[in-house]
Amino acid sequence: MEYVSTRGGAGAVDFEGALFSGYAPDGGLFMPQRIPSLDGDTLQRWSRLSYRELVKELCSLFIPAELLPRNTLNDLIDRAFSRFRHKDIVHLSRLKDGLNVLELWHGVTYAFKDLSLSCTGQFLQYFLEKRKKHVSILVGTSGDTGSSAIESVRGQKNMDIFVLLPKGLCTQIQELQMTTVIEDNVHVFAAHGNSDEIDEPIKELFADVDFARKCNLMSLNSVNWSRIMVQIAHHFYAYFQCAPSLDTTPLPVVEIVVPTGGGGNITAGCIAQKMGLPIQLVAVVNSNDIIHRTVQHGDFSLSESVKATLASAMDIQEPYNVERILWLLSGSDSHLTKTLMERFSMSKSIKVPEDLHRELCKTLCSCSASDEDIVRAMQRCWEENHYLLCPHSAVAAHYHYSQPDGARLHPKFSHFCFLFSTPRCCLAPASAAKFQDAVLRAGLIPQLPPEITALTAMETRSTSLERGQDWAQALREQIEGAARRW
Repeated sequence: MEYVSTRGGAGAVDFEGALFSGYAPDGGLFMPQRIPSLDGDTLQRWSRLSYRELVKELCSLFIPAELLPRNTLNDLIDRAFSRFRHKDIVHLSRLKDGLNVLELWHGVTYAFKDLSLSCTGQFLQYFLEKRKKHVSILVGTSGDTGSSAIESVRGQKNMDIFVLLPKGLCTQIQELQMTTVIEDNVHVFAAHGNSDEIDEPIKELFADVDFARKCNLMSLNSVNWSRIMVQIAHHFYAYFQCAPSLDTTPLPVVEIVVPTGGGGNITAGCIAQKMGLPIQLVAVVNSNDIIHRTVQHGDFSLSESVKATLASAMDIQEPYNVERILWLLSGSDSHLTKTLMERFSMSKSIKVPEDLHRELCKTLCSCSASDEDIVRAMQRCWEENHYLLCPHSAVAAHYHYSQPDGARLHPKFSHFCFLFSTPRCCLAPASAAKFQDAVLRAGLIPQLPPEITALTAMETRSTSLERGQDWAQALREQIEGAARRW
């Protein structure tokens, strides 16, 4: 299994090479050269597996045993999931009105990113110990990625992690989950800008090939293939939990509703679909609706500005994983992908070619939700089930509540496609405990676990990055200093 850049200008690498990369040298993103195809017998067998075992099976398809022996892979994944609070790692809550909520947030930081990052951290540690190397991890976060990435590598001697967060645009709890980690290898920067603005210095440093090589610079954002790979398991597990039976031909379809910001989770769903999983994907977004407009109209263009919403982790204007989706659906056409993404980089606006847009519409539907929609979904779910949704999960619930029984709105046209008895599963990316302001806005009472409450009394540490300051240079100096100390 080799990995190639979506833009075709970089040589193929193995899993280890993709793991230790950020963007590919040509500015693209790494993807498997070949997507494995699963037959019905394999799906039948996998349907009886736990989430943990599904992750092991999926990872073994993308990581050759000669690079990472299967027994070692299994041990690393067991270690990754050892700190999860739920015995099943993820849990499906079956609520009233057919609302199925797959809770992906039972890890240390109460967010779905713990699932992929805990595994990625174990893979990194394995190869670093084997190669006796040090890496500098550079991460931008709109909320949850930073804390999950920190927890996956905190205290490790051969990794330093540098996290940029948008000051005041994360929730207090999200920020505290990063700034209260006082470890020698953890460096948190509070930048006075939005999520897209903090991506700029990160891209600049990765584009400096000599610097990136000298400091062994890498990313744990979802530009990293390892995160996408583990997230494929969410879709398989959701399917097996919600499919009525696998004894029919063809296999039943399950609709998976995916809240998305940077597009990593929806990319994982597209790959699962390519592998043969019979799912219909729905990408749901907040008022920052570039993915929704791309699906609906082929309009991949920036709005005037990022809108601050209740679902703050999805306040993203440039969902970089769309590049992976376009490459996948274009039949791995790296020339087309490169042309489109370079045009977008210059003009911040492209029209998806008509034939590619048709493929996109076959693959997924989309929906956007306003803050008012989010609040109404949180209120209705509580009234009917006494179940608190985080605002991101509420974006998915909004889609569910807006559909007539047995009907689904076609992504391109204004009529409903009737899919009677098609089950639906909404992915829940975070616990409501992390979003007290949104819960209060909905007129509900926050439920805070003791680990979250304790954060407010803990010591904090971060470096401020002011507007007008050269953020890239400030990061460069810190990263070089950490690399010299190793």
